[in-house]
Amino acid sequence: MLPQLGEVFRTHGYEGASLTLITAATGLGKGSLYHLFPGGKAQMAKEVLAEIDQWFEREVFAPLRDSADAQAGIGQMFKATDVYFRSGRRVCLVGVFALGAARDEFADAVHGYFDRWREALASALERAGHARGEAKELSEDIVAGIQGALVLARAADDPKVFSRTLARLKRRAGGR
Repeated sequence: MLPQLGEVFRTHGYEGASLTLITAATGLGKGSLYHLFPGGKAQMAKEVLAEIDQWFEREVFAPLRDSADAQAGIGQMFKATDVYFRSGRRVCLVGVFALGAARDEFADAVHGYFDRWREALASALERAGHARGEAKELSEDIVAGIQGALVLARAADDPKVFSRTLARLKRRAGGR
């Protein structure tokens, strides 16, 4: 059910995700939803963000931090990112929350996601031979580039923008 909730938030934002849209997407009535999520829409959003965080921890952050071969970890990050964002056909839900009016309510989850991504990537880049300061700057450029490419691909209705950007960022990072 969390993936269906995530798609409602991804499509309509937190503010626009009405109970009518949520019940239609999940097939559950309001009573069932409140039974599963006594904290209402805020609890639903927190659980969706936690699920995304777990996926990124497993598929992106841990390989960046823990891979014996830093370049392989960087390559895994690009591969997983492409898969998760469906080659530019799926916007970043954490980014949707970051840009919405409910940003402050979910600030810890949003900040944690982006901070951990930049830190894990900077660590891998440093292990791959970049100087510490350069690795931090490059990790910020790469995460910002990925997020910007998602927005541009959506705005232009051209997912290839995302694919081209990922390829350029991957070359800059030296990921395999």
